[in-house]
Amino acid sequence: MLRLIPFFTTEAQLIAALKRGEGRAHKVVYERFAGKMLAVCTRYCANRDDAEEVMLDGFMRVFEKIEQFREDGSFEGWIRRVMVTESLMFLRKNKQWRQEIPIEDVTVEPDYAWADTAVNENDLLRIVNQLPDGYRTVFNLYAIEGYSHAEIAEMLGISEGTSKSQLSRARMLLQANLKKLEQEPKMHQQVGQNGYYEKTARKAAH
Repeated sequence: MLRLIPFFTTEAQLIAALKRGEGRAHKVVYERFAGKMLAVCTRYCANRDDAEEVMLDGFMRVFEKIEQFREDGSFEGWIRRVMVTESLMFLRKNKQWRQEIPIEDVTVEPDYAWADTAVNENDLLRIVNQLPDGYRTVFNLYAIEGYSHAEIAEMLGISEGTSKSQLSRARMLLQANLKKLEQEPKMHQQVGQNGYYEKTARKAAH
């Protein structure tokens, strides 16, 4: 029986092949990380077609800029940052991230009891994706990617106060929508209760 030997047995070998411009290395990287990176792009670009386009552009940027990767850090983490940057560039180009809702339209008062409710990861992701683009962008950058308000302000060309305000409004909308979801009949079993996105988003919405 023919035994297939993997092209790259270590990440260092894979990165070296990328730097040499080997097409098979491109294929391996895409197949290994496409699923995770599409999820990253989808959190910023609620439209799946846009997210796929951004992801493909992101991989092209990864292959073009691979020499900039410092191998003392996480390769996956570096790819993720490239994808976030590409997503922000897409939103800025299409002038989507500035979309806002007046604070007067958000009538719910902060209530953190929702954090103990049983909402699965898919539902939580859907609710986050329903946020206005500006709120969703700041929420993801702060809550999921771990950037500070100062960093977000620089990335988006806004003030720190605007970043904080949009995060606060995003939290209030999330609380309101989660309350509505809890009142809906349970139509399916809960899944993904231990998912990274779910736990991080819940914590950050406080």
